[in-house]
Amino acid sequence: MKTSQRHFARLFAVLLAGACMAFPAAAQDFKIGFVNTERVLREANLAKASQAKLEQEFSRREKDLQTVGGQLKAASEKLEREAPTLPEAQRIARQRQLVDQDRDFQRKQREFQEDVTLRKNEELQQVLEKANRVIKQVAEAEKYDLILQEAVYINPKHDITDKVLSGLNSAK
Repeated sequence: MKTSQRHFARLFAVLLAGACMAFPAAAQDFKIGFVNTERVLREANLAKASQAKLEQEFSRREKDLQTVGGQLKAASEKLEREAPTLPEAQRIARQRQLVDQDRDFQRKQREFQEDVTLRKNEELQQVLEKANRVIKQVAEAEKYDLILQEAVYINPKHDITDKVLSGLNSAK
């Protein structure tokens, strides 16, 4: 059995050496690109337009919430100042009213954040879909074999983010 194991090991070593010698030739024909998705989402005109659209869409609600928050804070400070001179029943009633108002305010804030997050994700998805179409067009036009969007390290010569930004910004 030892002879057959040695024979197998030699055969494996020969095949591995052949594969290693053939790899550099194949690697020269293999074209890799990299796209910095964060940069695309930060710099693309489409992404900037989506951000502006979201700000416009939610600015009034945000301002209303800030106003309500300020009113709630002022009412709380007023109660603190007046509490020592108020009859106990009136003080307790105002405290309950403030607690109810605060609970309602917290609920509205959560709903606002959920709505913003949902819309932001919808807009982000649209930008990413268009960016992926442009990436595919660049890859096909320039004969890339592989395009990466996340990497620990990438040599700048493989970065095609500027081409993708250019394609996105010129697309209608």
